[in-house]
Amino acid sequence: MAKKLPLGLQDFREIIEGGYKYIDKTAYVHRLCSSGKYYFLSRPRRFGKSITVSVLNELYSGSQELFKGLWIENKWNWSNRHPVIRLALTGIGFQQSGLLDALDYQLNQLIERHGLKPIEANLSNKFQYILRELAQTNKVVVLIDEYDAPIVHYLGMDLEKAYANREILKEFFSVLKNSDDLLELVFLTGVSKFSKVGVFSGLNNLTDLTMHPQYATMMGYTQEELEDNFVEEIDSTAQHMSLTREELLVKMRHWYNGYRFHSEGETVYNPVSVNMFFDQQEFKNFWFTTGTPTFLINLLKQEGLYDFKLVPQSEQSFDTFDLEDLNPFGLLYQTGYLTIKEKFTERGRIKYRLEIPNLEIQFSLNDFFIDVLTTQKSEKLVFQDKLYDVLKAGDLDGLKSILVALFASIPYQNFTNNKIADYEGYYASVIYAYFASLGFDITAEDTTSKGRIDLTLKIDSNAYIFEFKVVDKATGDALAQIKSKQYQQKYQESKNSFLIGIEFGRAERNVVGFEWEKVG
Repeated sequence: MAKKLPLGLQDFREIIEGGYKYIDKTAYVHRLCSSGKYYFLSRPRRFGKSITVSVLNELYSGSQELFKGLWIENKWNWSNRHPVIRLALTGIGFQQSGLLDALDYQLNQLIERHGLKPIEANLSNKFQYILRELAQTNKVVVLIDEYDAPIVHYLGMDLEKAYANREILKEFFSVLKNSDDLLELVFLTGVSKFSKVGVFSGLNNLTDLTMHPQYATMMGYTQEELEDNFVEEIDSTAQHMSLTREELLVKMRHWYNGYRFHSEGETVYNPVSVNMFFDQQEFKNFWFTTGTPTFLINLLKQEGLYDFKLVPQSEQSFDTFDLEDLNPFGLLYQTGYLTIKEKFTERGRIKYRLEIPNLEIQFSLNDFFIDVLTTQKSEKLVFQDKLYDVLKAGDLDGLKSILVALFASIPYQNFTNNKIADYEGYYASVIYAYFASLGFDITAEDTTSKGRIDLTLKIDSNAYIFEFKVVDKATGDALAQIKSKQYQQKYQESKNSFLIGIEFGRAERNVVGFEWEKVG
């Protein structure tokens, strides 16, 4: 009997006993448990962190029956059980009661669950008491999932609360530092990786698995895992969509693969997106709606970051961050909206180039930016359909009319409240987001030997070359720049090249000049 898709499930016992698919990752877990004691792993939301924590919980609890047929079944000492403390810091009510009271309630629940004598003590002493009492039978396993939730919840809206919760967590985790003789394993997961001085000060022996080459594919599905474990789903979906198996797999790679957690590691699929795709048998965005961190949206709005003209990043700049210095690129990487493309050396220093991993994230971000930049949620689809039609047809007069209507529909406060609205970048970002959301081949700031093209769009055998300017009155300089720089020479292989100069009035907040010329 075919196993069911584990839609929304994060509990290992429920998955196994309910007859759901589990992609066997226990070899990674065995390596982890056999080679150290203190571990930290950061991955984007909905990527398998909670299931991994659940697997560890059942392993150390001796639940052998759940691991029948899995890699680890005959390699684990099932008679050596350990007491487990498992805490998930999401959904514990810290927003309502405050983090101190929320953690205190969780510790009281642990005391009750393990049949310990209740005590009155502060948070640290109560945690120490639980560890000491449980360790009388065997060393304790501590599993903390989404450790950073009480911090990241407040990013972009209440930094003082984020600072306060960071200090509470720092003191709470310091108990682990002083309890080494009581502990068998400590495993912490989260979306973000704050610097050790920020949260984990004192845990100097904490092994970070986030970019460890041996754990790069511990979460997410590899291509081999996808094809080996979803044979029936692949065949059924291919038939439903009138595609060959190979055609379906190519489209799936473009839509849901692309996440790389080590520069030389294999790319992986987002597991939530894969399961929901096979359930609905339709290519669409699943992950953005199920895992978008509010703090990231707030930060991108605050920073006015709507276009990813990525500069090389040092590992430190995107692999960790501090509350005092939030790096948007670091947040985008850690939350899964950017991933590692390559590692290289520049002036003797190791740097990384990041990129958007796949179409699901590309389209999701484009739609998000359209909403933020234009507040056009209700009109967005209408403009997208019209833009698609005129660009496919090469109708430049129609394109001008649509762009005028598009910018006329943007509320005035979107311009007055946006710090980049007086620059070409704002208008370019709106147009880029709309064009990219249509799935066309698009390049921002395309470099040539004579300068940089603001925007290039390729459709079939046609190339559209755009130059944008913000002016006090129309001058025609935008088109003149394209011609003087001979930008079209880079696209001589195109059947037709359309040179388009668009000027936006500083006062009008709209198109005041639209000139174009067809070459080829």
